[in-house]
Amino acid sequence: MLNRSILSRIPGLRLTLVLTIIEVILSKNLRPNVIHRFALSVTPAGQRLCHLSLIIAFSGVLISPITWADWRAANQNIIHKGVQAVLMCNGLFTSHRNLAQVFDQELAYLAAPRFEPPLGHAGAGPYSINHQLKSVTVGTNAPATSVSAVFSDGFGCIVLPPGVLPTIEVKNNLPRHPMADKPLEVSHRPWPEGDLTTPSMPDQVDNTALARAANWSFQRPSAEQVTISLLVVYQGQLILEQYAEGFDQTTRTRTWSTAKSIAVTLLGMMVDAGELTLDSPLAVDWLPEIDAPELDPRNKISLRHVLNMSSGLDPVDSLGQEYISGSGLGYWAGDSTAEGARRRGLVRQPGSYWDYENYDTLLAIYAFRKLLGSNENYWSFPRHRLLDPLGMASTLLSVDRFGDFVLSSQVYTNARDLARFGLLYLNNGVWSGQRLISEAWIDFVRSPAPAATNRGGRYGGHWWLVPKSRTDVPKDAYATAGNRGQFVIVVPSEDLVIVRRGLDYGRQGFDKWDLLREVLKAFP
Repeated sequence: MLNRSILSRIPGLRLTLVLTIIEVILSKNLRPNVIHRFALSVTPAGQRLCHLSLIIAFSGVLISPITWADWRAANQNIIHKGVQAVLMCNGLFTSHRNLAQVFDQELAYLAAPRFEPPLGHAGAGPYSINHQLKSVTVGTNAPATSVSAVFSDGFGCIVLPPGVLPTIEVKNNLPRHPMADKPLEVSHRPWPEGDLTTPSMPDQVDNTALARAANWSFQRPSAEQVTISLLVVYQGQLILEQYAEGFDQTTRTRTWSTAKSIAVTLLGMMVDAGELTLDSPLAVDWLPEIDAPELDPRNKISLRHVLNMSSGLDPVDSLGQEYISGSGLGYWAGDSTAEGARRRGLVRQPGSYWDYENYDTLLAIYAFRKLLGSNENYWSFPRHRLLDPLGMASTLLSVDRFGDFVLSSQVYTNARDLARFGLLYLNNGVWSGQRLISEAWIDFVRSPAPAATNRGGRYGGHWWLVPKSRTDVPKDAYATAGNRGQFVIVVPSEDLVIVRRGLDYGRQGFDKWDLLREVLKAFP
């Protein structure tokens, strides 16, 4: 537990706790008695800070709601531009879609009430596109707060800080993938290692029911649910592959949080090799630096804690602040994802509560980078150990401008590569006779996180589990899940992998377990 002596040794931790409380007050319009209970529940330190936070929040003497709102609005303005810049840049230069398609579908995500609309339209707007540099700048009418993203071979688009414009010099100083000039060629290889497929439908599969499942996926009752691809792999065979107009097997789109399941696979390789352990303190040099780092209570956080989303660190995403502060500044505004992850204060006992936080993943990736040492080893590891062996030739793991993999969200790939990824898990970690990840690691990612009781036990180790309330799908199924409807569903008892890619927006609501239910109707 936090105590007075620890709090005094960690500059900013008390302020973090206070600001967390204020954030809830001002963003959620909570009554004083509600925020008082929140402060008491956070930590014993919260008991000492709740009265101070109430004074700050309600008196306006030290900080006024207007000042706070201005700070939030400034960040929201920059992040809004950054989202558009990154999605436009990757849409054009990673996915190879045209500008009309990008505005119609990628940027449909910028919809009310969560966001302001995109700036401009496909014909014109306060943005500029440099096809030679492969860059996009959004907010050209206000250069100081404009945000740019620049494509880098092997990584995809990298976002720059506000006001920094893309030039050849700027691009040359961005991280460069050491294997960018060594593309993997899989077109001549047979499925699943490559893209040569032979149409086949096992006798026991009801083709009509499978077609109905595909129609169920593509013909949604809501215009906000946009399926762009659906793949079904049964007994290793690709038995259904369907794409929306404007997409095909080569189209790479953003995985969003499905990237977390790729991250946990790479981390599992390090655990299998004995380089990392699940229950030892995570090797992190916490920020801000203190005179006695051995006394930092965050040293109690283990790899298991962050992979189970129960680090105990100050929540950002779980409080609905992901497009105002925290990881959103690394995703969309050029901040360091690793620094931001290491600056959060401890507000709960590690392992005691489940909070879905991008920063928990990024902490694990930071420890991963420290172990691998050189940039070349770090940047090449995913291709050497996972992507190339599986034939995932279309997959780009993006980095921030400091070279840290943004493996909580920023991966671009196609549906076939994700089907290969799912098959690795279906095959218990073995690929072409070679073991890539251990059965023990697969058991870990499929085991309910102890603190995830507030989610009905639906979360494992960076994979999602079947809810306890579902009785219409196999309990051994587990899945990746990413924003806008990115799912890889693995069903060992049915020898089945399902991949659904989407460009959902607004309310979204596409249910991966409902999709599994519909697909299973095609099987005996």
